[in-house]
Amino acid sequence: MTTSHYIAGRWVEGQGSDCISVNDPALGLPFAEMMAASVAQVDQAVAAAREALPSWKNLGAATRAAFLRGFAEQLGQRREALIALQMRNNGKPRHEAEIDLDDAIATFAYYAELAEQLPEKNREVPLAAPGFTARTRLEPVGVVGLIVPWNFPLVTSAWKLAPALAAGCTVVLKPSEVTPLIEQAYGQIADALGLPAGVLNIVNGKAETGAALSSHNGLDKLSFTGSNSVGSQVMRSASAQCRPVTLELGGKSAIVVFDDCDVDQAVEWIVAGITWNAGQMCSATSRLLVQDGIADALLPRLQQALEKLRVGNPSSEEVDMGPLTSQAQWLKVASYFATAREEGLQCLAGGKALDREGWFVSPTLYADVPVDSRLWTEEIFGPVLCARRFSTEAQAIAEANDSRFGLVATVCSADLERAERVADALEVGHVWINSVQAVFVETSWGGTKGSGIGRELGPWGLSGYLSVKHVTRCMG
Repeated sequence: MTTSHYIAGRWVEGQGSDCISVNDPALGLPFAEMMAASVAQVDQAVAAAREALPSWKNLGAATRAAFLRGFAEQLGQRREALIALQMRNNGKPRHEAEIDLDDAIATFAYYAELAEQLPEKNREVPLAAPGFTARTRLEPVGVVGLIVPWNFPLVTSAWKLAPALAAGCTVVLKPSEVTPLIEQAYGQIADALGLPAGVLNIVNGKAETGAALSSHNGLDKLSFTGSNSVGSQVMRSASAQCRPVTLELGGKSAIVVFDDCDVDQAVEWIVAGITWNAGQMCSATSRLLVQDGIADALLPRLQQALEKLRVGNPSSEEVDMGPLTSQAQWLKVASYFATAREEGLQCLAGGKALDREGWFVSPTLYADVPVDSRLWTEEIFGPVLCARRFSTEAQAIAEANDSRFGLVATVCSADLERAERVADALEVGHVWINSVQAVFVETSWGGTKGSGIGRELGPWGLSGYLSVKHVTRCMG
């Protein structure tokens, strides 16, 4: 693949020094290669976005909304190809790849509606002082850099791209080097729709490309989703320009199960929270807090459920869980299995890499994990669940909140008043009650503490790409 970058409305060859190898994680083998973008090409992409900004932001909200609806329709028309590519490059089971695509489609359709409502938000502001009038005007922040991860590439890019375009921003999108292919669909759709050149630019690459984009003085905002270590580097780069950032980072989330909960339902919610996308989720509920009265019944059932999961190649088998997406992630998860053995943790299920081709690990459950264990405190990003027992509601809240992360949590209880009370007490950005992790475009996404800055999705996602201008006029 030579023309792998979309700059100023044209597909161009990469001129960087890095060769990106695109792998099938179920086989552990590459199936495509591309040359990374050079620093000069990042400059070109930012310049193209800057040149396109005046006409795009003044194009009119209704016209921008029409383009967004076009993205939604075009994604639907490419449905089978995009599902197959996610299965091959990410290792996602078909049902997960289907949900990801539907999420991306819904995101573009939703922000098309919000774009149409933007003119109504420019309004007069009543003043107490006589002789003056004031009005607000919402304007795009400008040229934005979007850096997205490999675990939900089609989805995360939609969460950033759709509100940015709706607001009137122009963008430079940098996909992960692990999964660089699927975002090319956005460039293809831009061509098909006749999106003005420079409104959307896509540059692929590794750390050099990401650093060139995050430190570029031609950006007005940066939005990053990924690890805390890289997020801190992105924040340092943005601070040099006093540039606003949105950061969606890691998590070590808790699922709290009270003893009045139905065991079968609890097992369903727990398994989904740790094995969806092979546990490669910042929102994975990897810390299980289970009340004493239900623990002895729940843990054996949970062990059986994890052992029954079908793990395999989603392209050739009907599976519940696919491989880890990269060899690096496979090695990282395997290192935590070794740490668990060194710490003497009680392993009820899994705890090992699978002896087959590809980057597979077993769904894993450790019981009675100490709070100072690395597996309890660190984000593993794999299907590794650590369980602890608790006695009281206050203890559950305290242990759930005892984390440097604060992204999400789940509460399971038949006592809805208690569930709501606990949800309010948890120091996170999103809580589910008696549910799998259903994410809706109308709700917000983002966390507290070390899980990031800002919010995506809902009207909050659009606000992140808008600046507020006040115009005050003397009537004298």
